[in-house]
Amino acid sequence: MSTDAQKIIDESAKVLIENYKPQPFVLDRGEGVYAWDTDGNKYLDCSIGYAVASLGHAHPAILKTINEQAKKLMICQASYMTEPKLRCAKLLVDNSCFDKVFFSNSGTESVEAALKLARKWAYEEKGEQCNEIISFRKSFHGRTYGSASVTEKRLSQPFFEPYLPGVHFAEFNNLDSIKEFISNKTAAIILEPIQGEGGLNPATEEFMKGVRALCDEHDIALIFDEVQVGMGRLGTFFAYETYGAEPDIAALAKGIGGGFPVGAMVAKDRFAKHLTPGSHGTTYGGNPLSTAVAHTVISEILKPGFLDNVNKVGTFIMEGLQELQRESNKIIDIRGRGLMFGIDTKIDIKQLLGALQKNGLMATQAGKATLRITPPLIIEQAQAQEALDIIGATLKQED
Repeated sequence: MSTDAQKIIDESAKVLIENYKPQPFVLDRGEGVYAWDTDGNKYLDCSIGYAVASLGHAHPAILKTINEQAKKLMICQASYMTEPKLRCAKLLVDNSCFDKVFFSNSGTESVEAALKLARKWAYEEKGEQCNEIISFRKSFHGRTYGSASVTEKRLSQPFFEPYLPGVHFAEFNNLDSIKEFISNKTAAIILEPIQGEGGLNPATEEFMKGVRALCDEHDIALIFDEVQVGMGRLGTFFAYETYGAEPDIAALAKGIGGGFPVGAMVAKDRFAKHLTPGSHGTTYGGNPLSTAVAHTVISEILKPGFLDNVNKVGTFIMEGLQELQRESNKIIDIRGRGLMFGIDTKIDIKQLLGALQKNGLMATQAGKATLRITPPLIIEQAQAQEALDIIGATLKQED
């Protein structure tokens, strides 16, 4: 690392709260599936901000939209209607099972909106005693108090207590464990179709359909947290399409903006009608600039052949990883769908991530020891092979 890069890291430590341990280099720019640091080193970016830059870095369509809309109108209060907000909302509704949209700025805000909507619906339709939420072990839904309250990490972070009461944690992919907590107080069940931060744990189709059936039987709101797995990440536009089980409410963010901060909570009319004026709001959510960008990103994802390529390259990467597993005894397990992969190895995860960086690939950690690979959805087969080659070479280097 150059002296200039080290200076930036050292100076940052003086003025930034260190809730993140800085990487040993300073990122400078990105283009497509690649990123460069200030020393000129090139990386194949298979982290893209925790599955955020769905169209890669500096996508021309996004840059064009930002430039045009920023010059026109960037912000107005939420009660004013704008064409970008309407166009983006219609695109989401027209391509989903949902009827209404609430725009936010992030995933955790989308989850907050979903929890508040579910509780208000339950209060008005089932009674004031109906306010409990069922979540799952190894879940992650955000860092604000509501979303953190339905995240299992609350059990290991007592310093933030008291959390939201009435939250129960069932076992993922275990329907019987859910039944133990269902009562006339149950307002909602919230889950991730694939648990991202919990270690890349995919739900089974049987489980997803079983949860839907339980919610129908007991009149419980079903919330899917699609913040990381939605917007094409699993090879379908919405993650629920992968499983054939529709939620009542879903939280979106990350990939919907392709790197621009924007989120959304989408819901079916039966639930959405309960979020009345004054019950919930936002200052920046749904601003013209963010919704214009989201519309552009969604339009790209919905273009003919785009999701076909996600599935094609995703299958190629999965088969390549499985071949590496056969060649090496260092890979313990591989999980994932679409362009979202979790790899368990015998190598210390911090050591592995550092070695991959040195060899030109950026990835992230999921759970306690899982290597998470989430490349941009625009990745091509040749670039996927490059990623596989780097992973294979790194596994051979590391003990």
